[in-house]
Amino acid sequence: MESISQIKTILKETKDTEMDSFIAQYSADERSGVQALVKSAAKKKAAYEAELQRTYLLTEFERKYANEGYICGIDEVGRGPLAGPVVAGAVILPRDCDILYINDSKKLSAKKREELFTEIMEKAVSATTALSTPELIDDINILQATYAAMRKAIEQLSVRPDLLLNDAVKIPGVDIKQVGIIKGDAKSISIGAASIIAKVTRDAMMVEYDKIYPEYDFASNKGYGSAKHIEALKKYGPCPIHRKSFIGNFI
Repeated sequence: MESISQIKTILKETKDTEMDSFIAQYSADERSGVQALVKSAAKKKAAYEAELQRTYLLTEFERKYANEGYICGIDEVGRGPLAGPVVAGAVILPRDCDILYINDSKKLSAKKREELFTEIMEKAVSATTALSTPELIDDINILQATYAAMRKAIEQLSVRPDLLLNDAVKIPGVDIKQVGIIKGDAKSISIGAASIIAKVTRDAMMVEYDKIYPEYDFASNKGYGSAKHIEALKKYGPCPIHRKSFIGNFI
């Protein structure tokens, strides 16, 4: 009996009207198994085709501004936590980008984000992350610290972009044309890619911080105000990576 991959190949080459004849070539004992494989393969094929269509729609802004030259998606992760840095991602994807499943990083599982991180870093024209420390956040406020991380990420790119696609904001102090897109990480493949590499980078940092400050459960909460985190903050006080300007209500 054919494997699922063989059945998928057959499905691509066989018209629906010919499928009954394809199944009929098997013995009665084999048919139920073949029918199950065909059904599974058809479902996977439909899901794959739906993802191709979704990804095409996700390139709307990249296609709209294609004549601008290099298009860079910008996004940040970590504006809301009580601890840790804010991290910005900057990604320039190739025009013929074939990466599927890019989306708002919050809508993806950790495993899928890590898989996509590797693929994005391998296939991007250029991709970088940059951060602003908790100290800088306390010094200049979270919004300005976010802008600082974004500017740094742009500066680190190996190719200068001609257009920035940003998730809703306009970054001050940047002499590159910018387009702000509300909920851009779910509407632009470049912004979505930036959100993924920023989140994977920041999450990995918080897991490492958890080894240094295990009482705050950073590996699980990533610095956000979970009940366990707040309880530890009240019990032990802040650690060096807490944002002092964020924790006044808890200590």
